[in-house]
Amino acid sequence: MASKLVQVQSKACEASKFVAKHGTSYYRQLLEKNKHYIQEPATVEKCQELSKQLLYTRLASIPKRYETFWKEVDYAKNLWKNRTDLKVEDAGIAALFGLECFAWYCAGEIAGRGFTFTGYYP
Repeated sequence: MASKLVQVQSKACEASKFVAKHGTSYYRQLLEKNKHYIQEPATVEKCQELSKQLLYTRLASIPKRYETFWKEVDYAKNLWKNRTDLKVEDAGIAALFGLECFAWYCAGEIAGRGFTFTGYYP
């Protein structure tokens, strides 16, 4: 176990050195490639305007999302009604999806507890 820990530490050290060496060039390259998305000059007023645009765009999309949600619910109801025609593959996919949801729930709980497995900090 101790040898694995040393290996992990050395890999983490190598990764840290790589990021320190190449991180700024990657950052510059990323900004250069996506400069058409950057608003110049970046003023407080422009940031507030973009924030409002995002909020109201999201609010405007709620009816479409609502409609899509109910279509999904109707599809699930239809599947449940015709469950005798359900294939093993479909049931397996549904089981894997449920397992993934549970795993994300557990990961969220662990993160919420401050990355401890035993309980919350006092």
